[in-house]
Amino acid sequence: MPVRTRVAVIGAGPAGLLLSHLLDRCGIESVVIDSRTREQIETTIRAGILEQGTVEVLSETGASDRVLTVGQKHEGIELRFGGEGHRIDFSDTVGRAVWLYPQHEVLKDLVAARLAAGQDLRFGVTAERVEDAESSRPRVLARDAEGNAIEIEADVVVGADGSRSVAREAVTGAYGGYFREYPFAWFGILCEAPPSAGELIYSNSPDGFALISQRSPDVQRMYFQCDPETDTEAYSEEQLWEMLQARVPGTTLHEGPIFQRDVLRFRSFVAHEMRRGRVVLVGDAAHTVPPTGAKGMNLAVADVVLLTDALRSLLLDRDETLFDAFAETARQRIWKAQHFSWWMTSMLHVQPGASDFDRMRQIGELRSVVESRAGGTYLAEAYTGWHLPGTGPR
Repeated sequence: MPVRTRVAVIGAGPAGLLLSHLLDRCGIESVVIDSRTREQIETTIRAGILEQGTVEVLSETGASDRVLTVGQKHEGIELRFGGEGHRIDFSDTVGRAVWLYPQHEVLKDLVAARLAAGQDLRFGVTAERVEDAESSRPRVLARDAEGNAIEIEADVVVGADGSRSVAREAVTGAYGGYFREYPFAWFGILCEAPPSAGELIYSNSPDGFALISQRSPDVQRMYFQCDPETDTEAYSEEQLWEMLQARVPGTTLHEGPIFQRDVLRFRSFVAHEMRRGRVVLVGDAAHTVPPTGAKGMNLAVADVVLLTDALRSLLLDRDETLFDAFAETARQRIWKAQHFSWWMTSMLHVQPGASDFDRMRQIGELRSVVESRAGGTYLAEAYTGWHLPGTGPR
């Protein structure tokens, strides 16, 4: 017999879990499935710069208390170029901030909150396909860890299953979207060391980009620009520290044992469609951005806040207006975030084959930002996040 629910959510990432949390607050039941185990979800370390609106949603709805007690509030970032640092003051320009709170910590909070509330949350269940998207009862066909078939029938199916989304195929096809791949990547390290700076440093140097970030008082995350085909074992620890230090002149990095290395490719994607019938895409299933603008998880949260209002209206009030408008409304923010992420990326990275003119023009662009209150205000406004849909100014 099929499992029957109001909303079937594929993916127990930030988007899927937060959606189930917000729907529960509206009195709408859901079933959430994910192919990963709970341990895999909670221990995969990923970036975590949270916009102010994201923090407010998590804290004010009871999804996370730790985001305010454990998360680190940052009221600015540093743009470094020409051997000098220039601080963009978020508090002064837009009266907002961001919080450093890694994604896996957000997921720990959300999983715990959903299980405590009695959420039907199924780990180790892999969605194989979504059928009957155009009907009033779309279905998710899946298998559990033992290979047993599971059918979930719902009023609405939400694909929150990441960049390799199964649900996307039911909406727009496996490759139906606008796509851009960048000619560089980030070589990332996690190391045991104290923070090298109180706020994030985004550095443009002749050797390429570097980002000096943090994870905790004892674990730091740092990146430098590299070729997408770079082997993570190509460099010794000594060489890695030399390359990072060379790209942030004027700041002495605190070194420590490196316990994780990875290469993060840069891609931009926006699905041609975010909805077909009663099947909807949110988060990375609908769009991905380069990490330079810190928009990935925050954009997923914005999708979910918007979709929650649409589903509440559809399922409780039987009003389809917001649901019909969801995709177009969401895309407006998505393309703003795509532009900001592209802009930060192009302004801070050394393009392969860049001429002297290109480099000097890039420095001129950076100066236009740091020496202009208007320029700094735009960066601060976009980085800390536009007001979430339906919330108005806070």
